[in-house]
Amino acid sequence: MQNYSLYFHIPYCRRRCGYCDFNTTAGMQHTLPFYWQALLKEVRQVAQSAPERLAVHTIFFGGGTPSLVPENDYKRLFVELESLFDFQTPIEITLEANPGTVSPDYLKSLREIGFNRISFGAQSARTQELALLDRDHQFQQVIEAVGMARTAGFENLSLDLIYGLPDQTVDQWLFSLECAAALEPEHLSLYALTVEEGTRMERMVSHGLVNAPEDDTAADMYEAASAWLQRAGYRQYEISNWKLEEKGGRDLACRHNLQYWIFAPYLGFGAGAHGFAAQMRTANVADLEKYIRQVSTSQGTSRFPQGPATLESQELSLQTQMGEFMMVGLRLTEVGVRPAQFRQLFQREIAEVFNAQVRRLLRQGLIEQVDLPDGEHLRLTEKGRLLGNQVFMQFVGED
Repeated sequence: MQNYSLYFHIPYCRRRCGYCDFNTTAGMQHTLPFYWQALLKEVRQVAQSAPERLAVHTIFFGGGTPSLVPENDYKRLFVELESLFDFQTPIEITLEANPGTVSPDYLKSLREIGFNRISFGAQSARTQELALLDRDHQFQQVIEAVGMARTAGFENLSLDLIYGLPDQTVDQWLFSLECAAALEPEHLSLYALTVEEGTRMERMVSHGLVNAPEDDTAADMYEAASAWLQRAGYRQYEISNWKLEEKGGRDLACRHNLQYWIFAPYLGFGAGAHGFAAQMRTANVADLEKYIRQVSTSQGTSRFPQGPATLESQELSLQTQMGEFMMVGLRLTEVGVRPAQFRQLFQREIAEVFNAQVRRLLRQGLIEQVDLPDGEHLRLTEKGRLLGNQVFMQFVGED
C-alpha cells in the first residue's frame, strides 16, 4: 500500500509580512468558521472518491498562520480524518506557527490532538531585521514559544530563518543562526530572501528605500551557514534543510517534505493548495471567498484526485514525470536520485533518457556519481548546491 501525505493550507494571517507573496490574507478571520466547514467537506469528497481507503503517514498545516486556528477546530478535523484515512505508525503531523500566536494551553491541546512536530517562523534574531521583514514578533517570543512547546511535550521542533536581507552582513546572519541553534531545534530551514513582485519589499527596493539583496553575499552566507551547522552537529539533507544527527534512532528530516522530493503522492486541501497523485497535478482555487463558495455549493464527487475546489488539473506525461523526478530528487543533498528507483518507476534508464544532461552536468562539476549502501546515486556537488536552479532547468523540456 502506498503512503500518502496530506497538506492543509490555512490562508489567515494577523497581518501580511512585507516579503511574502504566499496565498494568504489579513483581516478575514471572521470567515474561518465557513472556511473550516468547506475544508471538512472537501476532505470528505476527495477521500470518498479515492479507489481505496488511503494510508496516510504525514500531515502538514501550512499558511498563512495555522496557529490562528482554534484547537477545537483541529479536533473536529482530526475526527473526520481518522474516519476517512488509515493513519500509519509512526505518523508525522506538523503545524507551522507564528511564535507570537501560541500559548502553553494551546500547545498542550495540539499535542493531545496528535500534533508531534511544530515549525516556528523565527526568520531572524535581530530586531532591525524582523522590522524590515514586517514580522510581528521579537526573538524573545521565539525563545518563549520553544520553551512552551517543549513543556507541552513536543520533541521535534523546526525553526525557519531568512538570509540575504538588504545590507545584511555574513556576521549578522551567523548571529541569527547561532541564536536559533542555541535553542536546540531538531531541524532548521534556511531560505534566501527573494524580492517577489507585488510585495512591500519589492516596492521598497524599486523606490530605493532599501538595497536589493546581493546574490554573491547570499551565496557567502549559505556557505558560511553550511560550515557552521556541520560543526554544530547538524546534517544537511536538502538544499535548504538541516537536521540534527539521529536522536534515539529517529531520523529528524521533515518526512512530509521528503514526500515531495521523492516524487510520492500528496493531497492538497484548502484555498490555493496543490496536490500530486495518480500521475495528476492539481491546484485549488486560490481566492478565499471563492473557495468557500465553490466547495459549499458543490454536489457529487469528482475524479480522484480532483475535488470540489479544483481549479486546474494536469495529467503529467511520462517525459514530464521523469523530468520532475530528477528536479525534485536532486534537491536531496545526501542521496540525490537513485537510478534503480528511476528504473522501477518508469521502466527506463536515466542514462538513456537524460544522457546529454547528465554528462554535461558531470563535466561541469555540478553533480557527482556516488556509491551508497543501496547502490549508485547522482547528487549535487557543493558547487551544484549553489547553482541548483541551473541544474534543475536541465531537466525541463518539451514533451
